[in-house]
Amino acid sequence: MYEQQQQRPDHDPSSQGAEQHGPLAGFTVGVTAARRADELGALLQRRGAAVLHAPALRIVPLADDSELLAATKELLDQAPDVVVATTAIGFRGWVEAADGWGLGEQLIARLAGVELLARGPKVKGAIRAAGLTEEWSPSSESMAEVLDRLLEEGVEGRRIAVQLHGEPLPGFVEALRVGGAEVVGVPVYRWMPPEDISPVDRLLDATVSRGLDAVTFTSAPAAASLLSRAEERGLLPELLAALHHDVLPACVGPVTALPLQAVGVDTVSPERFRLGPLVQLLCKELPGRARALPVAGHRVEIRGHAVLVDGCLKPVPPAGMSLLRALSRRPGWVVPRADLLRALPGAGKDEHAVETAMARLRTALGAPKLIQTVVKRGYRLALDPAADAKYSDG
Repeated sequence: MYEQQQQRPDHDPSSQGAEQHGPLAGFTVGVTAARRADELGALLQRRGAAVLHAPALRIVPLADDSELLAATKELLDQAPDVVVATTAIGFRGWVEAADGWGLGEQLIARLAGVELLARGPKVKGAIRAAGLTEEWSPSSESMAEVLDRLLEEGVEGRRIAVQLHGEPLPGFVEALRVGGAEVVGVPVYRWMPPEDISPVDRLLDATVSRGLDAVTFTSAPAAASLLSRAEERGLLPELLAALHHDVLPACVGPVTALPLQAVGVDTVSPERFRLGPLVQLLCKELPGRARALPVAGHRVEIRGHAVLVDGCLKPVPPAGMSLLRALSRRPGWVVPRADLLRALPGAGKDEHAVETAMARLRTALGAPKLIQTVVKRGYRLALDPAADAKYSDG
């Protein structure tokens, strides 16, 4: 698990603001990936984010699985007209499993004589590494475009093998069969729940409590697994509420987003379905969602677990962040101690908890005049007079 954000020194001493710390400084991002989680985590940390990693599933290879062996022998005995390769890891796994059974050369020879379609460039790379050449690959990397091509060509009476990749292909196999095709599924690996579910539970708790600013998904099964676990724990309504309003769900592509969209959650995805563009999207989206206010002559930007004061990153304890968010909802207005007490997690009924947390918040911010004490009433953000009109209606 990635515990804390990693910060890089700025190479340009003249640069200002959050770029000194990375565009994701002060934000916490959840990573649900099983594969390439280290790569995604490193990309996020390099840009300043704190990362909470909880693989929502695990990949179980089926090298010894009777279903894969049976499907392979079936295709060797009776050649397909078309083979659709959907993932690089799956295609490589199929060839490796066939090698283990002594059927590798026969499988390669069979695939060399059929129409071979690749879902995207990674799959194309795996196909070519096996000494084969794909006939076509969609620019969108979308199975929908693969389906459109097959249906336009006509599939009636054709035998089509589809390398399954551990998740449902919504409507894909059904549409081919309705069109008159014989479809042979090639199950190369399966997604299974993680052996240790506790990291997923920690990620769920952090999402529901708004301890995360975003959650990333790189496969549809991971999204479905997180929703399923939330339902098992009775947290699904709270999870959906968090994803609707406060925690940004970021998916590597539209197929990955399907389980979330099915329950009414809007997601964001990069134009190119890659980890790098996904991180770049977060670098744009999260700072754009942060609240920035002119306070006591300073520019204050409130992020997930830290505050930028005139571009200087100030880590703030969770209780302090709760108080600051409560004050920022009505900038310039006095917020009573009782309201601030309710904003503190697990504070009980003692208003002295507010004073203690407020003292720590002021120390963390390093600018005590940002928050004013209004005697016998409460506290307020010292909003600059020029901004009062903008926020005067609360």
